Amino acid sequence: MTVTVEQAVEQKRADRRRLADYLGLAGLGFAMGLPGVSGSAMALILGIYEELVDAARSVLDPKVIKLLIRFKIKKALDLVPWKVLLAVTSGIGLALLTTPYLFEWVLESYPSLIWAFFFGLVLASVFTVGKRIKTWGVARVLSVLVGAAGAYIFVGLVPVETPNTWWFLFLTGFLTMCAMVLPGVSGSFVLILLGKYHYLLSAVTSRDLVSLLLVVAGAGAGGASFAQVLSWLFKHYHDMTVALLTGMLLGSLRKVWPWKETVELMLDRHGNQVPVAQVNILPAALTWDVLLTILMGVAGFVLVGGLTLWAARKGNAEH
Repeated sequence: MTVTVEQAVEQKRADRRRLADYLGLAGLGFAMGLPGVSGSAMALILGIYEELVDAARSVLDPKVIKLLIRFKIKKALDLVPWKVLLAVTSGIGLALLTTPYLFEWVLESYPSLIWAFFFGLVLASVFTVGKRIKTWGVARVLSVLVGAAGAYIFVGLVPVETPNTWWFLFLTGFLTMCAMVLPGVSGSFVLILLGKYHYLLSAVTSRDLVSLLLVVAGAGAGGASFAQVLSWLFKHYHDMTVALLTGMLLGSLRKVWPWKETVELMLDRHGNQVPVAQVNILPAALTWDVLLTILMGVAGFVLVGGLTLWAARKGNAEH
């Protein structure tokens, strides 16, 4: 069986990886699974986003599928960077099982501080990801604007009530994973929009394996199929795609703005009050709380800057 140049490059990259590198990928997956956090943006910053997309794409490679049908599992695994995918998905699973309740408590206790930190992360990501565009032009600028407008509208959508049927649970996993692949869009936010965030929390605590497996199956299908599209776009329209993703990061800043005012509430099927509509506001005065919030935003910005420098130095060292 012939091996493409891309597969040879990925194999060399995998051979250089140590246990610490895979633990780092698991940590990235953990970040992707955190509520409200875009791990894909972190992957872009660290320079491994395209590798992860190609890894997910390889799962649906016709050669891999033919080998799996013939039960030639080992040969199929040789064509798939399964260690990378295993590390990332393990991190995502661990985050989904361990952090939602803690994150909800932190958001209820210190909402402005947490959102300010995320705002700094995303704002710095706009600059670091934008630097990957080799040449600018009218088309690239338009891509940024389209991505920003799309993300801005999307994160402002109102959560809805949805059915708990098998097909919708599969669709939920599919759409959520597609969102997690896109920088600036949180998978947990999509779950909230689809009305399935609290439902899946209950499924975890009550060990409703059927519901969880349906969502996981949908997520696997969504990640692998959507990666095909992104991989093709990166190969044929790299700068345009990066410009679009940069715009999405920019538009998602609407969601993580730290100062908000809830203008409408509703009761979900569990009797919990959830915000239906919020507006971003400016603080009324420069208080100590406002200063602390600003400092948290600066901390997030500096963290991304540090990660960017670290990734650049590591890349130079490997070359």
